[in-house]
Amino acid sequence: MIKNNNYAFIDSQNLNLGVQNAGFKIDWRKFRRFLTNDYGVEKAYMFIGYIEANENLYEYMHELGYLVVLKPTIDIKITEEEQNNNQTHELTINKQNIKGNIDADLVLQVMKELNNFNQAVIVSGDGDFYSLIEYLIQINKLKNLMTPNWKSSTLLKPFEEYIVRLDKYKQKLAYREHRSKKTQV
Repeated sequence: MIKNNNYAFIDSQNLNLGVQNAGFKIDWRKFRRFLTNDYGVEKAYMFIGYIEANENLYEYMHELGYLVVLKPTIDIKITEEEQNNNQTHELTINKQNIKGNIDADLVLQVMKELNNFNQAVIVSGDGDFYSLIEYLIQINKLKNLMTPNWKSSTLLKPFEEYIVRLDKYKQKLAYREHRSKKTQV
């Protein structure tokens, strides 16, 4: 296990939907171990838009070792045409977007913690983090930029040498349902 006092800052919605677009669901326990063992991440901040019905999920993430940062969400009604044309990574439920807008919170948390970690691992394929990533590189504080899949923002292209595509780790990070031997008969 690598111990480097690195911190991860995770755009959970971008990560979750991005790996689903790559054909798998992430196993959050495996992902936390992956961050710790392979990237020396001691603290992993998970930024999530708050939905009351997901309280158990937030508690579970905390139990796995994530520092869960909740952001109030807003409901945005959209038409079916808008939903079909939606190129962003917002959660769509019943033709309604639930938007958490965690970007500013993630950037602010990085800046608040800047003196407490050696290097940051930013987990998102969102081009909105371009300036943050550029700054972290300038001050030698970016370890890696983890993108969920091959569809990350073209704004992130200049940072290719730092990018770790998580879809390439599908076998290692995918959630697999475990069935008991009795039910497999």
